[in-house]
Amino acid sequence: MSEATGTTKAGTVQQPPPLKISRTFHARRETVFKAWSAPEHVKAWFSPETYTVPDARVEMKLGGLFEVCMQAPNGERHWTRGVFLEIKPNSRLVIDMRVTDVADKPLFTVRTEVDFSDTLGGTRMDVMQTYEFIDPAMAAPMVAGASEGWRTTLDKLDAEVMRMQGASGIVARSVVHATFHLERTYAAPVARVWLALTDEKAKSKWFTGPWELVERHMDVRVGGTERLKGRWEGGTVSDFEATYYDVVENERLVYSYVMHMNEKKISVSLATMQLKADGAKTTLMVTEQGAFLDGYDDAGSREEGTGHLLDAIGASLED
Repeated sequence: MSEATGTTKAGTVQQPPPLKISRTFHARRETVFKAWSAPEHVKAWFSPETYTVPDARVEMKLGGLFEVCMQAPNGERHWTRGVFLEIKPNSRLVIDMRVTDVADKPLFTVRTEVDFSDTLGGTRMDVMQTYEFIDPAMAAPMVAGASEGWRTTLDKLDAEVMRMQGASGIVARSVVHATFHLERTYAAPVARVWLALTDEKAKSKWFTGPWELVERHMDVRVGGTERLKGRWEGGTVSDFEATYYDVVENERLVYSYVMHMNEKKISVSLATMQLKADGAKTTLMVTEQGAFLDGYDDAGSREEGTGHLLDAIGASLED
């Protein structure tokens, strides 16, 4: 056992350093936060790969319970028993936890701090865990594997978030329509903004996200197509495929696009971009009409994400 997680010559137990891990989810903060809020969600994801959660008790209130029973493939069960110390809806959670062995003997305590923030294309979740050993001999190996355990646990959370949004599995056929209009004014001439919208190199500066690029191409002309495909941490693949129907240089773009999440088609949209020059400034007006398919719960995330992208255009124009 290393000194970092063992005992010093003086007999004082050395505690491990805090664990920090982050993940970006293709979902709104409200959805990711909600995945911590109820037993039916927590049971679907709060355990490493090969483990399951047969029982959980979640009371999202200050002092409320957060108790999870993790079952190993051999049938052994370990409880994590905690209480909520801090709750800021859709923003932050702090949970004080105690992990026990199969005989319910305490092994170590862990303070879990979870922060949720908006990022381009979704929600960033930052987790920090601070440990204190009660039984170092039993606790040290478990804590040593915490980073890998969290990696596979967050893979499960990613799948649960997708399920909550209706972006995975088989669901009843349905269509929900939504329309939004957004505007931004940039301190740049109209030709510069047009280039940002229609040139692949210029667009790649802002039409991107915290994912691994799988495929990108664009051909902005009447009948031309565009595709952007990315793989998110956890394996989810998002796929944007567009066709251009109207292209008026420095004035207007009209196109339709289909979004897939993995193999599931989640939406079909019609988008119109209009540019209005005002001297050295340009106003960009975006109107989008979307059909969200087969249980996919957009809940305003497309409008919010488009707003982030419009802000990213502005940042790219400053380069």
